[in-house]
Amino acid sequence: MTIKELVSQLTLQEKAKLAGGADAWHTAAIDRLGIPAITVSDGPHGLRKVAASGDVADLSQSRQAVCFPAGVCLASTFNRNLAEHVGELLGD
Repeated sequence: MTIKELVSQLTLQEKAKLAGGADAWHTAAIDRLGIPAITVSDGPHGLRKVAASGDVADLSQSRQAVCFPAGVCLASTFNRNLAEHVGELLGD
């Protein structure tokens, strides 16, 4: 099944649920279509994840993470190899 076909089977409520998420760190699962919840993170220039019992707004509850220059700074170098390398590191 293609993504387009899958999306066409979502109800309006399910689409809203996916857009809103289950909580601050997880997407909503749509069990009837086999769509699992996904853990997400934030950080405009790195990754950040709060411990399971932590408060999303309390930065002291964040787990150890990575931090890179903001995207606008990276872009201003016009160095595609550097941008690709940062992307690989973030992906790892």
